[in-house]
Amino acid sequence: MSSLNAISYPAIQADTQPASRDPREHFQRTGHLVIAGTSLVLALGTAQECQSVAHIPSLLYGVILWGWWGLIAAVLWKAAPRQSALMRLSLSSMATQLSLAVVLATIHLILLSSLNILVPEWRKPVPTLTALTGMLQLNRIGLDILIYGFIFGLVGTIQSQIRAQRESISALELQRQLSAAQLKALQMQLEPHFLFNTLNAITTLVELGKQTQASEMLNHLNAILKTTLERRTPEKVRLSQELEIVDNYLAIEQVRFADRLRVDIKVDPSALHSLVPCFLLQPIVENAIRHGIAHCEDEGVIEASAKREGNRLHIAVRNHGSAANTQTKPGNGIGLKNTQERLAYFYPHEHRINAGPLTSGGYEVTIDVPYERAL
Repeated sequence: MSSLNAISYPAIQADTQPASRDPREHFQRTGHLVIAGTSLVLALGTAQECQSVAHIPSLLYGVILWGWWGLIAAVLWKAAPRQSALMRLSLSSMATQLSLAVVLATIHLILLSSLNILVPEWRKPVPTLTALTGMLQLNRIGLDILIYGFIFGLVGTIQSQIRAQRESISALELQRQLSAAQLKALQMQLEPHFLFNTLNAITTLVELGKQTQASEMLNHLNAILKTTLERRTPEKVRLSQELEIVDNYLAIEQVRFADRLRVDIKVDPSALHSLVPCFLLQPIVENAIRHGIAHCEDEGVIEASAKREGNRLHIAVRNHGSAANTQTKPGNGIGLKNTQERLAYFYPHEHRINAGPLTSGGYEVTIDVPYERAL
């Protein structure tokens, strides 16, 4: 079996761009701008309706009428993220908000009434107290309370949606971190398992006085470790890189089994650049040897194939041996289960893996995953 050429990737430079600003601050700032713009438009419209935008008393009336509610809306918008309990519907919070609405409506109407004193052309020959309380009518207070309720409800609804989206994003990020941790645990479980089995084989050769074969196995093990230890996190790699690990592993096994092991690997050239989870094939090949070839008294065959069909990648690993001597059940080790869990992580609902005995003897594992071409 011929070895595959090593593939190197160019170094990726660290990102030197400054960290982006907090999107929550940007959204809060945008909300304040919308509130200010809406208040200004309403104030100018009211001034134009009274007399003219250029008429100072009318403009002042519009500013007090809508600027007041714009200020209230801005305060609620700023306080909502920090005082979320007050923005939720409950008897205590609604009682608090109703009391606050009455107080704010009273102050607002007194401010509007003060224009009857400050603006000469609107001044009326009535006592000052009467002028200040002239607009304190039940219907006007009720209208202001409704306006406050509308602003409170609108701000509360928007902020609750923001909180819900933020919590959803946080939950998804936590789930992603947990999945990554689980995947890393699977990777840490698999690689020491392989290393333990290989070192046991080398120890056996040394005890039998086969130092030359043990040295060959160490060289192949060194090549595998150089590749696997460079990976900081579980990832996808080119199929050609994955085959390098299998190539070195099978070279180790051929030292152990000598003429009892024959290897036949057929790979479609168009599949070599596809991405697969790292350490995908080695545990399957290891199972095929441990639970198949190791139990054959005569020659055993390991076959592996990979081909691309449209947007799918098909991989198969099978062992052939004497039907009477080859186990037809997989072992109880971690290899196949580990592979299933890692495929479920990388390709949720988009992968298929089948394992079962062959009628002619032996065992076969087939994997079908989406084709992804490496950049």
